[in-house]
Amino acid sequence: MLACTAGVVLHLPMYFSAHHMHYVMSGMKPDAAMITGMALIAVGLVAVVYGVLPPRGAQIKDAARSIRVTAIDDAPIRGQHIALLIVLAFAITIDVMKPATLAFVAPGFAQEYGLKSPANPHGTIPVSWLPLAGITGTVLGSLTWGVLGDRIGRRSSILLAGILFITTSICGAMPGFKWNLLMCFMMGIGVGGMIPIAFALMAETIPARHRGWLMVLIGGDIAGAYLVTSWLSGWLTPTYSWRILWLIGLPTGLLFIVLNYWIPESPRYLIARGRNEEAKAIMTRYGAEVREAPSDPAAAETPALRGYHQLFRRPFAGSTLAILVLAAGAGLITFGFQLWVPTNLQHLGYSSVKSDYVVRNAALLGLPFTVLVAVAYGWWGSRKTIVTLSVVSALALGGFVVAGDSLADHQLALSLLLIVPLSAVSSVTAVVSAYAAEVYPTMLRSRGSGLAAGMTKLGGVLIIAVVVASTTIPSIAATALIGAVPLLLAAALFLWFGPETKHRSVEDITGELLATKPASPADR
Repeated sequence: MLACTAGVVLHLPMYFSAHHMHYVMSGMKPDAAMITGMALIAVGLVAVVYGVLPPRGAQIKDAARSIRVTAIDDAPIRGQHIALLIVLAFAITIDVMKPATLAFVAPGFAQEYGLKSPANPHGTIPVSWLPLAGITGTVLGSLTWGVLGDRIGRRSSILLAGILFITTSICGAMPGFKWNLLMCFMMGIGVGGMIPIAFALMAETIPARHRGWLMVLIGGDIAGAYLVTSWLSGWLTPTYSWRILWLIGLPTGLLFIVLNYWIPESPRYLIARGRNEEAKAIMTRYGAEVREAPSDPAAAETPALRGYHQLFRRPFAGSTLAILVLAAGAGLITFGFQLWVPTNLQHLGYSSVKSDYVVRNAALLGLPFTVLVAVAYGWWGSRKTIVTLSVVSALALGGFVVAGDSLADHQLALSLLLIVPLSAVSSVTAVVSAYAAEVYPTMLRSRGSGLAAGMTKLGGVLIIAVVVASTTIPSIAATALIGAVPLLLAAALFLWFGPETKHRSVEDITGELLATKPASPADR
C-alpha cells in the first residue's frame, strides 16, 4: 500500500507544474518522478496480490458440503452491523463515483485533446472513447472480482479493490490521450468489482429480516454518489480542471483502506472453506449464537457448484435471465442517459457549472425515493418491488420520449423528470444487485453478483460503442426509450421466474431452487 501510495504521489509534481496553463497537460512528456511512480505502483500491486492470496485458495473442504448458517439470521442488529454497513456504503459511493465521474470529465477532456463532442463537432476522434474504455474495464472487473470473491474471499477482494482505487487515481496526471484511455480502462477493472463483493458480503452477514431493505438502501447510494460527484465537479473543476476529479481517488482510497478494519470476512464463506473456528469467532462478534443446525437436504448448498456456467443451468437459469435483463436495462439508462446528461445540457445552452448543478438538484430530490424503494423491498417483498419499480420507471421515462429537447426551456420540469434516471434507475441497480446476492448459493454468490454488476455495465458498453461508431451523442429521448423496453421485459420475467426472498435465509432461498433440480449422480 505504501509503494502504491508513493507511486501516486510522485505523479502530482507534474500535475501542479501545469497550474499556469490551467492544468492542461496535453503534449507534456512524463518526467523522472512520474516514471518512478509507475514502477512503484507496479511493484506495490504485485505485492498486494501476493499478500491477499490465501494458501490452498482453490481447495474446498469436503466437510463443508452442507452449509447451513441459521444463527446469523437470528441475531439482532448490533453496532458491528451498523459499522459494516457504513463502511460498505462509503465503499460503494467511492466505487460509483469513478464511472459517474466520466460524465463530468468528458467535456473538459474533449476540449483539452480536441476531440469530437457536441461542443466541438469538428473534432476527428470522438470523446466517447474515454467512457468506452472505462466502462469496458468495469465489465471485466465485475466478472473478475466475481471469481476472486469466491476464490480468495470477500474481504481480501475488497482490500484489493481498495488498492486499485488509490492507484488508478493517476488518471488525473496522465498527459497523453492514449495513456488516459489505458488508465481509464484499468480504473474500470478496479471499480467494477466493489459492488458485487459488497453485496455478497452483506447478504451473508446481515440478519435475514433486515437484509433486503438494508442492502437496497446501501445500494441506492448510487444516487448519492452521483450527487457528490456533480457537486465536486461544480466546485473543483473551474479551478483545478477536470483532472482533479480523478486525483481525489487518492485520499478517498486511503480512507477506505483505513476503514477496512470494520469489514469482516463472511462467516458463510469461511464455513464453505472449512475454516469453522474463524467463522465462529466472527459470528460471536456479531452477536450470533453458535449452534449446530440440523441438516436439511432441501437447503443444502453444494460447494461443487462453481463456475459462471452454473448460473445458466437448472435451477438458476430462469432467475439469471430475469436478473440479466433487468441489469441490462439499468445499464442502458445509466450509461446511455446519465453519462451524457451534462454534455447534452451544455449542447442545449447550459453552462458546464449550471449543468452540473441541475444534475445535482435532481439527484438530491430523488434521495427520498431510494429510501421508499428500500423499505418496500424489505417489507412488501423483493419480487413485487422489482416488478413495480421496473414498470413505474419505464412509464416515467416516457416523459423524456414525449418532451425531448424542449425540456431545456423548463428547468424545474427538467429537474423533476431527471429524478427517474438518476434515482429510480439507481434503485433498480440496487435491487438487482441485492437480489442477485440473495438467490445464489455461497460458492456462486460472488459470481452471481459479479455477473449482474457486469451486465449493468455491458449495457453501457453497447450504447457507448454505438456512439463511438456513429460519432454522435444520443438524445435524451432516444436513451430513455432504449432503457424503458428491457425494464418492461424484466418485470414479466420476474413474475415468471423470480423466487421471493423477503425475510428468508439465503440457504432457504437456495434450497427452494435446488429442490426443483433432479439430483445428479454426484449429488446422490
